[in-house]
Amino acid sequence: MHAGSVIAIGEALIDRLGPPGGDPSCDLPVTDCFGGAPANVACALSRLGANVSFIGSLGNDAFGKNFTNLLIQRGINTSGLQQDTLRPTRVVLVRRDNDGERFFEGFEGDKGLGFADQAISLEQIIRDWPLVVENAQWLVLGTIPLASVISSKAFLWCIENALHEGIKIAMDLNWRPTFWRKKVSTVLEPSLKEKNQIFSILKNVSLIKLAKEEAQWFFNTFDPTAISASLPQRPSVVVTDGSNPILWRLNNHIGKSFAISPSSVVDTTGAGDAFTAGLIFKLRSFELDQISQQIAEDIIQFGIACGSHVCKGVGAIEAQPYLKDIDNLLS
Repeated sequence: MHAGSVIAIGEALIDRLGPPGGDPSCDLPVTDCFGGAPANVACALSRLGANVSFIGSLGNDAFGKNFTNLLIQRGINTSGLQQDTLRPTRVVLVRRDNDGERFFEGFEGDKGLGFADQAISLEQIIRDWPLVVENAQWLVLGTIPLASVISSKAFLWCIENALHEGIKIAMDLNWRPTFWRKKVSTVLEPSLKEKNQIFSILKNVSLIKLAKEEAQWFFNTFDPTAISASLPQRPSVVVTDGSNPILWRLNNHIGKSFAISPSSVVDTTGAGDAFTAGLIFKLRSFELDQISQQIAEDIIQFGIACGSHVCKGVGAIEAQPYLKDIDNLLS
């Protein structure tokens, strides 16, 4: 089958990485990196060689302009990218421990109206939709747009219209409580209300990628078969667990795949997004019901290699692999 294009929708933002062991809000040096899971996935897919469109909103500021230029340089279709003149590009404060693991601490730059990614305009999406939807096979998304009233309307419209046009939906659950709550909270677990908002769209997806702790919080199990069986679409499910083995169910095939240790870990930011991009890149060549056990194993292994490669550099986007990098890693 001919590999179609991919649409990614959601947040594009700046990850402000603090010095290892330090506080990004006050300790120097900090490193500002382009980020946001859907933008990361779009950039990774494009670097691998897929045709990708990105739908989102950036501020009319230096961060927004530089991010827009990056997306254009990567060859991404930016017809669905909006510029917000009222709200800034979001800056996320990322604390890193000495092993490269990261924790979200809150945001910087809000002038009272929130951030650009919280205000993706439905009117603009309706206008731009024909320019991004052509030949699209997958719509890739997370859950963060659901956390704000304006973006959620645009987000739900895209899901509905993608389904109507026969486009499959892939979701990285990407539970980030900091984005859902007014104050920084030490409670990581989602509330019933937050869970229900996310479950409202889970019923429509063909593929869910989630971390082990997210699986436990949302489904009370990290068994991909049990998670799939609990949803009406019986989606494919991939459960990641950092550098531990990945459990998965693709089509009706199940497996456990082992991580590839990078030669050095500089920063784990964006490893999961590169993994997701690797899966979608490979899945474009198949209908889900055509996937055999061997193909499923190869697809997961390709994703793992993409995720591993990103850990060797700083930030989510700059360190993303080209197809030849992955071919070399897996050969």
